[in-house]
Amino acid sequence: MAKHTTWYQKNFFWKRLRINRRYKDRLFRFLFQDKKDLLALYNAVNGSSYSNPDDLEIVTLDDVIFMKMKNDLSFMVSDQLNLYEHQSTYSPNMPLRGLIYFTHQYEGLLTRQKESLYGAKLLRLPAPAYVIFYNGRREQPDRTELFLSDAFETGRGTGCLECRAVMFNINRGHNKELTDKCRRLWEYSEFVAEVNDNLDRNMSLKAAIVKAMDTCIQRGILTDILQSNKAEVPGMLLTEYDEKKHMRTLYREGYEDGEKAGFDKGEKAGFDRGEQAGFDRGRQDLLEQMVQKKLQHGKSAAAIAKELETDVTVIQKIIETRSAR
Repeated sequence: MAKHTTWYQKNFFWKRLRINRRYKDRLFRFLFQDKKDLLALYNAVNGSSYSNPDDLEIVTLDDVIFMKMKNDLSFMVSDQLNLYEHQSTYSPNMPLRGLIYFTHQYEGLLTRQKESLYGAKLLRLPAPAYVIFYNGRREQPDRTELFLSDAFETGRGTGCLECRAVMFNINRGHNKELTDKCRRLWEYSEFVAEVNDNLDRNMSLKAAIVKAMDTCIQRGILTDILQSNKAEVPGMLLTEYDEKKHMRTLYREGYEDGEKAGFDKGEKAGFDRGEQAGFDRGRQDLLEQMVQKKLQHGKSAAAIAKELETDVTVIQKIIETRSAR
């Protein structure tokens, strides 16, 4: 392994980061802590065929959080610096997070090198690659590219900076070619799908996780992890899956849409109506998602209305609207 991959160990810039040792590890990161599994994931993403785990060097900044953000997996393969993140909620701001992370990794590298940043010699840097694995409950395409310049007032492709993140949807039924190439990724996808299915049966989050663990062990999924870490896994997954946070996000986005609509009309009354419309939209979006999930399990409108404590006519209207789309 090239010697330039050792900068992250030298503590040159860690003093500028806030250490938080109470941060709980995440299941996704835990599953790929073994270099063999992480190399299989890299091969699946890149279509490569590396077979020697020593070709990969993990450079994740353990127990360090910058601006309260902790990256999942960072590693070197050849001359490429890879940042792999898992996300259970979609955020268009991930390229900005990647830019901040890569900037500080490069800062550590340059501090390690002997040559001056202002010298005549070109300083060699590992090429950055940023990949996001998404398994949130909002529908997303199999593959999405996110660009830092989308945040610029002048739009994509403008300005002198760019950071591109590739996001793969790893929910069950998505990116089958990718998950077929990496069994550990497929197992993780199936485990989370089992948790979601249990939540749709009105289980508490903790009960849904425990039930999913038992189901996956019976199916031969993640058995090595679930059997040997049965007490730790629920805590890891709880840091990735926050049902209340998901609901708050829907309400907040609905509120922001309504707020904008109100201001666009240029009327105070319009804003008030937009605010209420936003809250109503958030509630409606959440209700429609829950109804759709329960319909997939073959439940009737009457059964869904009873479980959600909602008038059956409301449920029937949602079903009719969904069928007409």
